Amino acid sequence: MPIPEIFLDELIQKNDILDVVGSYVQLTKKTGGNMFGLCPFHSEKTPSFSVNADKQIYHCFGCGKGGGVISFIMEIENLSFPDAVQVLAKRAGLTVPDDTASKEQQSRRARVFELNREAARYFYSVLHSPKGETARAYIAKRGISKAMVTRFGLGAAPDAWDGLYRAMTQKGYTKQELLEAGLVKRSRRDENSVYDAFRNRLMFPVIDVRGSIIGFSGRILDDGEPKYLNSSDTPVFDKSRNLFALNLAKKTKSGMLILTEGNIDVVSLHQAGFDGAVASLGTSLTEEQSRLMSRYAQKVVIAFDADEAGLRASQRAIGLLEKADIDVRVLRMQGAKDPDEFITKYGRDAFASLLDKSENHIDYRLQTLKNKAALDTDDGRLQYLSDATKMLSTIGNALEREIYGAKVAEAAGVSLDAVMNEVKKAFKKRVSAEKKKQERRELSASTIVQPAERALRYQNTYSAVAEAGIVCLLAADGELFKQAEAHKLQPEEFTSPLLGKVYRLLKKRRELGLDTAPASILTELDSAEASHFTRLIEKPVSISNGARAMQDYIDKIRAEAARESAKADPERTLTEIQKRIRENQEGELSPETLQKYKDQSGCGG
Repeated sequence: MPIPEIFLDELIQKNDILDVVGSYVQLTKKTGGNMFGLCPFHSEKTPSFSVNADKQIYHCFGCGKGGGVISFIMEIENLSFPDAVQVLAKRAGLTVPDDTASKEQQSRRARVFELNREAARYFYSVLHSPKGETARAYIAKRGISKAMVTRFGLGAAPDAWDGLYRAMTQKGYTKQELLEAGLVKRSRRDENSVYDAFRNRLMFPVIDVRGSIIGFSGRILDDGEPKYLNSSDTPVFDKSRNLFALNLAKKTKSGMLILTEGNIDVVSLHQAGFDGAVASLGTSLTEEQSRLMSRYAQKVVIAFDADEAGLRASQRAIGLLEKADIDVRVLRMQGAKDPDEFITKYGRDAFASLLDKSENHIDYRLQTLKNKAALDTDDGRLQYLSDATKMLSTIGNALEREIYGAKVAEAAGVSLDAVMNEVKKAFKKRVSAEKKKQERRELSASTIVQPAERALRYQNTYSAVAEAGIVCLLAADGELFKQAEAHKLQPEEFTSPLLGKVYRLLKKRRELGLDTAPASILTELDSAEASHFTRLIEKPVSISNGARAMQDYIDKIRAEAARESAKADPERTLTEIQKRIRENQEGELSPETLQKYKDQSGCGG
C-alpha cells in the first residue's frame, strides 16, 4: 500500500519549501514571488535557482531540475522517495503510516547500514587480534596514534579469502546482502562462490554527515594494487557524492577545509590539529563533492601530492571549486610529496605556516604556466603570454586583472599595456561568446516547449501546448475543473502522456476532495516529469479569464484530434465533422473552433 496522499499533503504543508531549501542554499535575491540562489545541482555563479513559496516548488532555469520539497530532498541527499519522506517526517515530528513497499525499501537500506556497522566492528576486532599484526605495524610506522585509530574507527581486513563473509553469515546476514553491500564479490570461476572484497588492507570506514557508515576505503598493506580500494556503489553509497572524514571536518572552527588525495593524509592532518581535512575517496574531484564542500566552508585549500598527477588533479579541482563559489587556495610543498610526509619531516608548525602562505588559485595557475614556459625564448614567451592572458580574462574584477597582469608582464619582459591590451581582447571575446550563448539559451527556452527528457517529448506540439495550458490553469485555480468537467474532458484526449498523467492526477485529487495545489502531485511524478511540470507552472498564469481560456484550450485539443483523424480516415472523419457542425452540440464548440471544423469538412458557411 502506498503512503496515503492525505499524509503526504500534511507532510508538504509542515515542511515549507523555503525553510527546507534554505538549509542547503542561501536564498537572498527576490524577484516577484520567487527567491533565488545558486543552484545546488550544478555549478554556476549567477543565481538561476528559483523557489516559489506560493506554489511550494523549486526550478532551476540553468539545469532544468525542478519539483517539490520531497523531490528536493531526494535529489540533494541522494535518497529514495520513502527515505526522503522519512527525513521530512522526522523534521516535522510526524510518523509515516505503515507502508509495506516503503518499509521494504527502508528495511533494505537499514540492513545495509547495520551490515556496514557490523563489518566495521569486525575489522576493528581483527586489527586488535593476532591477524592484525601487519596493520598495527603499518599504523606504528605511519605514526598514527591510538586516539586517531579510535576516532576514525580504523580496522584491518585479514589476508584471507572469506574471513568477513564467514563472520557476517554467522551473524545471520545472507550472501545476497553481503553482495548488495559491496563487502563480497562473486568468484569468476564459480558464480555460487564469493570472496571478501577487502583483503590485507588497513580499513577506513566512510561515514556520512549524518553519522552512518555508508562504505569502506582500504589501504593495501603490501606492494599490491590498487593502493586504495573503495566500496562499490551500493543502495547507501556513491563515492562521487561523498568525502572521507567530512563527518568530522564539518565541525571545524577554522572556517576552511583541506582537500587531500589520501586517507592517511587526512588522519595525519587531524592528528596534527588540522581538523578540516577531507579526501575525495580515490576519485578525481566531482561537481557533487565540490557543492558538498560549499555547504560547510567558504574556503578550501588544495593539498594534493606534489607530483605531475597531483598538479593535474589540482588544476581540475580549482575549476570545480571556483564554480561552486568557493575561495580556492593551493599548497606548494617543498621537500615532501604529501601532507603526511611534510608533517613528519618538518612538524605541525611548519605546515601551519605553509597554510598561511598558501597561494590563491590565480597565483598558483600563473606560476604553473610560468614553470612550463621556456621564457628565455621568443616562442616560449609568446606561448606564456597567450596562455596567461586567456587565463586572466576569466577574472571578473578589472582591478585584479591589472594586478595579475603586471606579474605576467614582468615575467615575460613586456610592458603592462601590451599585456592588458591582450587581456581586454580576450575578455571581450569571452564575454561576447558567453552573451551569445546566453541569448541562444534564452531564445531556445522561450520558443521550445518540449520536455528536456527525450522519452517525454511531445508528438503533437500544437495539441500539447493547449494541454499544457490546461494543466497550468488547473494548477493555478482548482475551480476551473468545473469548466473541464462541463466539457467532459478526459485524460485520454491528451496527446502528451505526461500532461495526460498530470491532468488525471489533478482530476483524481479533486474527486477525492484533496488539495490540487502543484506540490500535491509532484510526489507521484518521477524526476524528469516533475522538472518539466515545474518548468511549465513556474511562469505566472492569468486566471482572470480562466474559463474562456479553458474553453479555447479544449477546443484546440479537439480540433487537432479531428485533424489527425481526418488524416488517418478522411471519409469517416468528414461525416463526423459534418454531423457535429449540424448538431453544434448546444454550443459546446466555440465559434472559432466551429469554423475550423467547417474548414476541415469543406462545408463552408
